[in-house]
Amino acid sequence: MTPPINLAAEAVEQKSAEVTDWAAHLGWVVGLLLFIALVYWLMRQGWKWRAELQSGLPELPVTPEQPGAAKLTLSGRYHGSTTAGQWLDRIVARGLGTRSRVELTLTDAGIDVVRPGAADFFIPVAALRGARLDKGIAGKVLTEGGLLVVTWEHGDRRIDSGFRSDRAAGHTAWVEAINSIHTTDTTEGAAR
Repeated sequence: MTPPINLAAEAVEQKSAEVTDWAAHLGWVVGLLLFIALVYWLMRQGWKWRAELQSGLPELPVTPEQPGAAKLTLSGRYHGSTTAGQWLDRIVARGLGTRSRVELTLTDAGIDVVRPGAADFFIPVAALRGARLDKGIAGKVLTEGGLLVVTWEHGDRRIDSGFRSDRAAGHTAWVEAINSIHTTDTTEGAAR
């Protein structure tokens, strides 16, 4: 005699494959994309708000027709500008917050800042307050001395602008040249 077949036991052993719940997966993906879009929108609104708060910053000076002969040149990156002494207080008004490639030229008239894809500006000699080597400026941290920071005055605000040369060894020459211009300018002003 043949043993009886237990159909209930066989049914339990033959289990069907799990069904993927595509609606739940799709819901999570859409939710994540909406969250990312919201964060991006909030960051953009913060940038606009900061620019609005800094709207009192006057127009940036333009390069004079006769700036004089080039004393030093630098090719590299412009990393942004901050309120002097506050390396996290980024200035975004007048395009100063836009990172870009840069060509710097130091002349007798000042520093010509040429930025492809962003607004160029000029820092007159009378506005220069000094230069130093540093390691960071709003959103960019480098090795010690990897950043050339030029301090200058514009309107009633003192500004630190950060530059990094393609050849960082040239930063020291820039610091010495700018500081000697500022010292000479200050000494001549005191003698008058």
